[in-house]
Amino acid sequence: MSDKKLILLLKISICIGLCLLILGVYLHNYSDYIDSLGVTGIIISAVCIAFGLVFSLPTKMYLTFLLVKRETENKPQNHKLK
Repeated sequence: MSDKKLILLLKISICIGLCLLILGVYLHNYSDYIDSLGVTGIIISAVCIAFGLVFSLPTKMYLTFLLVKRETENKPQNHKLK
């Protein structure tokens, strides 16, 4: 898989994670239907938040690593140690 495809896949994963996080917070704070479910509603909103974190946090670290690696590879090597 090329770097561009991998970066696109990671960005999509980050977007899915952020959407799940927002959905989980919305369900927990503002949804009356989730309140009527009781403990099951709390579990549903917690699962949305948990999967949102799973999708967003590790991919951010890996994406940052890839971008830093690509930047250092593309830098001209004009600096010499004295």
